[in-house]
This record gives sequence, C-alpha cells and structure tokens, in this order.
Amino acid sequence: QVQLEESGGALVQPGGSLRLSCTASGSMNSIFAMGWYRLVPGKPRRELVANIGVTGVGPNYVDSVKGRFTISRDTEKNSLSLQMDDLRPEDTAVYYCKADSRYEETYWGQGTQVTVSA
Repeated sequence: QVQLEESGGALVQPGGSLRLSCTASGSMNSIFAMGWYRLVPGKPRRELVANIGVTGVGPNYVDSVKGRFTISRDTEKNSLSLQMDDLRPEDTAVYYCKADSRYEETYWGQGTQVTVSA
C-alpha cells in the first residue's frame, strides 16, 4: 500500500505561481512512475498534467502546461512536486498526485484545490 498526500493548493491571481507537493509513504519500492492529474470543473474525468518515471523516464507534460509547469521527484524524501508558473484561469482545478506500481496498482491522493482568479 502507498499513501499520498498533496499540499500547496491556493487561490492565486493570473500570472502567479504555486508549488504543489505530494508526500508519499508506504511500499514505495513498488512504484515505477508518479504524476500529477487535475479535475477541471465541468469535465467528467481527471486529465494528465505531467508525469515522471522512477528511472528518469520522462518527464511528460500535457501541451497546455509545457513551458509553464515543471514536475520533479525527490526519491530520498519520497516526494513529488509541481512548480506552476504563469498560471491561467483555465488551470483552475483540483490537482491530484498519482502513483503507479509494478503490480498494476494505482494510488491517488485526496487532491488539492488550485484556483486562478483575479
């Protein structure tokens, strides 16, 4: 089992920055990839924002955040971060941390709200 906890969500003005953090605990040796997803208001499902592999594969970003968001992972601290710059109103969403294990198990955090508004 793996537990994930996100933090860092807030209300920010357009053009501003936020840094999201995800702290992981449990059986991290089974994890081969981690990523950030978001659920945008009015959309039926979460969408990938960025992900990164344990062995350095990636990172990968959805086109809409390329050049603005940066994902990073600290394996010693079992943490995942998402630096978000030049935030736009369309980035408003609940952001989730996700971890995929070698045993085809998927773990999610509880989410953190990011609101971009003037």
